[in-house]
Amino acid sequence: MSNNVDDYLQRGFYGAKETKPAERRKFLGTIRERIVIALTQEQVRESGIYQQVEEALKGNREARLYLNGHMYYEELSKYVKVASKYHVDFTIVTNKNHQSKIGLVLAYDYAIDKDEIYVKKEIPIAKPLKKDKSGFYATLLKVFKKS
Repeated sequence: MSNNVDDYLQRGFYGAKETKPAERRKFLGTIRERIVIALTQEQVRESGIYQQVEEALKGNREARLYLNGHMYYEELSKYVKVASKYHVDFTIVTNKNHQSKIGLVLAYDYAIDKDEIYVKKEIPIAKPLKKDKSGFYATLLKVFKKS
């Protein structure tokens, strides 16, 4: 009986015990194993929206979108509109004691254990240079081919 009273008092003083508190601070109140997709604050600030996020919202309507409350609403509003378009609930999370680098998280209330949650920006593959037929190099080639 004294354990129950002690537990009750501890919860009253310090709040309910929380699993993986560092992970919850990083991922805007949720944990890694529940996340469908995540963007950094820098990615959220970019103009336009990530197509992968819109597809994730469209395909995971039972999930919840968590947005970093330390960011300006103007930066978040484009994702709020897309979430509303697909009827996905969202929450703006502000942790006064911790500033997360994560800007957006789409997550369930249960574990899904997705391997890759971060959206990586695709870097275009460099195209091979076309041979310049009118430049200095081309002129030299013509000169030496004649001899």
